[in-house]
Amino acid sequence: MESGIARKIDDLGRIVIPAETRRLFNIREGDQLSISIEGSAIVLQKLENTCIFCGSTDSVVSFHGKGLCAVCKSQLSK
Repeated sequence: MESGIARKIDDLGRIVIPAETRRLFNIREGDQLSISIEGSAIVLQKLENTCIFCGSTDSVVSFHGKGLCAVCKSQLSK
């Protein structure tokens, strides 16, 4: 998908992701993006919170910097 938007890289190597693109992909301040290479393309992908134990992305909360889903949380409290 090409959006036709061009951005310059600043002196620190940063670019601004346009607001409409952030809204489209639900990217908010503080979200983490992975940066990878696919052929000759640089790919940015939003990282989803995942449970450190089971890998689930449903109902994940941060616990000491790690993701923890509701199911695993309930099992740990038994």
